[in-house]
Amino acid sequence: MPTGRRRLLLFFTLSLSALLVRSHYFPSTPSAAQSDWKSARATYYAAADPIDAVGGACGYGDLVKNGYGKATAALSTVLFEKGQICGACFEIRCVEDLRWCIPGTSIIVTATNFCAPNYGFEADGGGRCNPPNSHFVLPIEAFEKIAIWKASNMPVQYRRIRCRKEGGVRFTMGGAGIFLSVLISNVAGAGDVAAVKIKGSRTGWLPMGRNWGQNWHINADLKNQPLSFEITSSDGVTLTSYNVAPKNWEFGQTFEGKQFES
Repeated sequence: MPTGRRRLLLFFTLSLSALLVRSHYFPSTPSAAQSDWKSARATYYAAADPIDAVGGACGYGDLVKNGYGKATAALSTVLFEKGQICGACFEIRCVEDLRWCIPGTSIIVTATNFCAPNYGFEADGGGRCNPPNSHFVLPIEAFEKIAIWKASNMPVQYRRIRCRKEGGVRFTMGGAGIFLSVLISNVAGAGDVAAVKIKGSRTGWLPMGRNWGQNWHINADLKNQPLSFEITSSDGVTLTSYNVAPKNWEFGQTFEGKQFES
């Protein structure tokens, strides 16, 4: 190869290498994941009895049995959004306190409960979940992944992330007679459900109302017909699962439909 062409090739290779190094360490625009951290505080609870893992303001019931485990959180008033946020996922990391934080760690939790305000205390005193505080209450098993338990009330940073779940969205049938209550759980993507419609084989699409948490209800005679569901998550994405429940469905049964993209 002529000397001039070798020099040109060498110059091009070195210039490209330098460009790749600069682009790796100095991205031109930060991603949303690098810019959306918000400040909050977190405390923990230690379950004295296994029954403490059952229930909660979102209505998910037994959190371990239903796949949420200990990766859960109760949210303060300003975060809970009157139950709309149920099912959303958050990444949380400990910050500012080198004595108690475990460096380089974070946890991912699902919103499953409400931390009620205590107006007998000031927001900057014992009222940790009072407005305007952003506060998470975590199982001690989750808290200890990011901080030493002695820290108790820790400054943290959090950000909303997309949920990843195994299997499809679950529909648990409750109620009696013509009153139908459906618990919607194991939702990927945005995680929280903003609107629900139901359809029997002898009806059109009927809107359901939020009862509490992620329990949705309707007064309609839908027995003895297969049921389909259309659910819309908080980011505006709609998922339709046809004939999720068979014609002979019963109260107390759980059925699995399609799933949102993670």
